[in-house]
Amino acid sequence: MSCNIRITGLPADEIDGRRWDDRKDICLKVIKSRKPDIVCMQEVIYESYAYMKKKLRNYMAFGFEGPEMDPWTDGYHFIGKNVIFFSKNRYEFVSAGTYWLSETPLIGGSTSWETARARQCNWVRLRDKRTGHEFRVLDAHLDHITKLAKTKQTEVIVEETAQYAPDFPQLLFGDFNSGIKDEPYALLSAAGWTDAYEAVHGHEEVGFTGHGWKFDRSKGRRIDFIYTRGGVQALDAEIVKDAPRGIYPSDHYFVWAKLQF
Repeated sequence: MSCNIRITGLPADEIDGRRWDDRKDICLKVIKSRKPDIVCMQEVIYESYAYMKKKLRNYMAFGFEGPEMDPWTDGYHFIGKNVIFFSKNRYEFVSAGTYWLSETPLIGGSTSWETARARQCNWVRLRDKRTGHEFRVLDAHLDHITKLAKTKQTEVIVEETAQYAPDFPQLLFGDFNSGIKDEPYALLSAAGWTDAYEAVHGHEEVGFTGHGWKFDRSKGRRIDFIYTRGGVQALDAEIVKDAPRGIYPSDHYFVWAKLQF
């Protein structure tokens, strides 16, 4: 699953049903209902990170919860983290890393191309305990303002992942703040990445995944994706619109895919 769980503590969310305390159990319930082996979250920060680590006890988390490299210390300037959770029962941890989506990817908190805030990509390499097969999982969140930043940030991901053989399995999850008609999608497709949802349902815009609490919009884009590369087949895919007790887990719908190596 790929889940933008929405950063906590925003003044705009001081409304019943939008506060983290109102929706955190809902968020967890929706995630656990799909029994995922891998969950990539975006906009994770102190409170939500602690909660998810406590509740997802059978998972290992790779990521970090605080905006240590952010020049701002409050409000929506926080660098929301991309945290990868994976099943400890099914997978063995092999290695992991982080790089920043900028011209200096090894400098923490670095920014380029007039991005609104620092963005990074976290990755883990896992070994399936059942089969012995190894693969990579990447979790990213692109800029939400400028087209140039989104394009250049995608180019960083494409270049980094291209160092692996074309048949080495890689999974890329995230909030790309762009749709199937935009440059990031074209760049990833040209680099051999496959949109899992499209592989199952066809190349058609089916509406927004970042709903922003405005459920009456008839038009919009899928901006949350699960991409695959290296001989990975999507067997099923879903935009998860569950709202237990009428409460949505986030201002994004989560996305889910069943993948086969």
